[in-house]
Amino acid sequence: MWTLVGRGWSHGRALAVWAAGTAQRGRLEPLPTPTCGAPAEFRAWDRLYTSAERKEKIDMSRFSVENIRNFSIIAHVDHGKSTLADRLLELTGTIDKTKNNKQVLDKLQVERERGITVKAQTASLFYNWEGKQYLLNLIDTPGHVDFSYEVSRSLSACQGVLLVVDANEGIQAQTVANFFLAFEAQLSVIPVINKIDLKNADPERVEKQIEKVFDIPSDECIKISAKLGTNVERVLQAVIERIPPPKVHRKNPLRALVFDSTFDQYRGVIANVALFDGVVSKGDKIVSAHTKKIHEVNEVGVLNPNEQPAHKLYAGQVGYLIAGMKDVTEAQIGDTLYLHKQQVEPLPGFKSAKPMVFAGMYPIDQSEYNNLKSAIEKLTINDSSVTVHRDSSLALGAGWRLGFLGLLHMEVFNQRLEQEYNASVILTTPTVPYKAVLSSAKLIKEYREKEITIINPAQFPEKSKVTEYLEPVVLGTIITPDEYTGKVMMLCQARRAVQKNMIFIDQNRVMLKYLFPLNEIVVDFYDSLKSLSSGYARDKAHSVGKAICERLKDSLPRQLFEIAIQAAVGSKIIARETVKAYRKNVLAKCYGGDITRKMKLLKRQAEGKKKLRKVGNIEVPRDAFIKVLKTQSDK
Repeated sequence: MWTLVGRGWSHGRALAVWAAGTAQRGRLEPLPTPTCGAPAEFRAWDRLYTSAERKEKIDMSRFSVENIRNFSIIAHVDHGKSTLADRLLELTGTIDKTKNNKQVLDKLQVERERGITVKAQTASLFYNWEGKQYLLNLIDTPGHVDFSYEVSRSLSACQGVLLVVDANEGIQAQTVANFFLAFEAQLSVIPVINKIDLKNADPERVEKQIEKVFDIPSDECIKISAKLGTNVERVLQAVIERIPPPKVHRKNPLRALVFDSTFDQYRGVIANVALFDGVVSKGDKIVSAHTKKIHEVNEVGVLNPNEQPAHKLYAGQVGYLIAGMKDVTEAQIGDTLYLHKQQVEPLPGFKSAKPMVFAGMYPIDQSEYNNLKSAIEKLTINDSSVTVHRDSSLALGAGWRLGFLGLLHMEVFNQRLEQEYNASVILTTPTVPYKAVLSSAKLIKEYREKEITIINPAQFPEKSKVTEYLEPVVLGTIITPDEYTGKVMMLCQARRAVQKNMIFIDQNRVMLKYLFPLNEIVVDFYDSLKSLSSGYARDKAHSVGKAICERLKDSLPRQLFEIAIQAAVGSKIIARETVKAYRKNVLAKCYGGDITRKMKLLKRQAEGKKKLRKVGNIEVPRDAFIKVLKTQSDK
């Protein structure tokens, strides 16, 4: 017990202060060992704790619904979404203007290392224009196709979007995909042509592309340079003029949509919410429409871009809410929150994400299983598009089979596990799901359905049990300069693609639409497209099987007997390699003599090896298994 004048220090109080202080700093700090009295560190933490408690809260009631605009920034990869967000934050005084303002909203380490946005981030901007103060809720979204689920969720909290297009690159595939996400959600679209400061920029050409592909008049385009800040203020004014305020009712009972969430070690789940009706404040008892659990609200506020507590959040506003949710199942994205004893009709929520790529994930050491399980559960709160099924492997032990939206999504998830939770894992080669239509009533009764989904290659049923196999297909959009059209079409045809459409979007660019088998494009199609190679032969079972056999042959240690390695499709062997046995020179003692003596010794040795082959065990080293799982050989 530490004792100060007018204040009793207990170990529990000290721990609470330490936890609050370290949480405020955003990193974990060691708890020092006290010597006598109240340690200086505890006194410093106490000042920080009380200053955080006394931090001035924003009065959000001063923003009427008519003065609120909720909007997202959408674009293709590297067209300048995050740079534009930085300039908007500076113009509204949300952050100080410095040279270090780069990717301010990209808070994850993986985002800064890769230079891409992985997680949608929210910021509330306060902007004075024509004598009125506006609340502009901005959501910066990812541009890569693997994170389109983040985009679709973010759009549910908005009434409009800024569609950013590079003045040099023009319209690209994800520009088209993101536009139609906004179009289907019936949002106002403001086209912004960025990077007009580049030497090869051609904004007039891009204007014509936007008019032809999206049917948006060219005079509605805003030409800017987000890097230099040129014309960016016009974007803010266009947001106010062209995007409507949210249609909400503050006098109705509370209805809040959870469109994103993060996990904090000390405070539990921090839910990002968009209020469609009513008001919420600290102390309110709220109910989850999904779990029916009751929680007491500990804190509400807005992101500015860091957390800024508020007295209350009102309908039409976007902010965060902390209500002591500790379990992963208590914070479902797409859930509706309402006040206790004031039940309302739940909001539509979101369509479930459809995993496109599956991979096995196993701890390097089985003693780390529970730690890895906890890390995966916490990370899936932040990334609800990942599906998790328990799995096991004879070679690697207990683990999981995870479903991702694409290869980059899988790589980023793995990198975040390492960086944020210090978890090292073994990740198997990615596969895609297949479906099989069963042939007999007995099998249908066994599986309890006629059509089964296979996500693990080891569970693939034999052909004799199945009437037909079904594979997933995707509609892919490729935008290419016209001089590469022939080579791109050859590549697509080699991947069993079926052409659906071909449009010249201007004099030099062609937009191709193909129906692709997902398995043909999931691993290396993008690399092949970039290099414009002619692709591989259609039937790759033999070459893939042979490559795996060769890698296993190189990885397995030799035994005293011969080991046969075979690749099979069903019962048909399509490739084989042999690991030669160690052989003792049994003829070393025979100096000349009759040949029958030598043959007798060799025959006895062969019989011994034959017997040993029947009873011998082969130990497969873990590193050999990992080498086989690699897509490419190290040679």
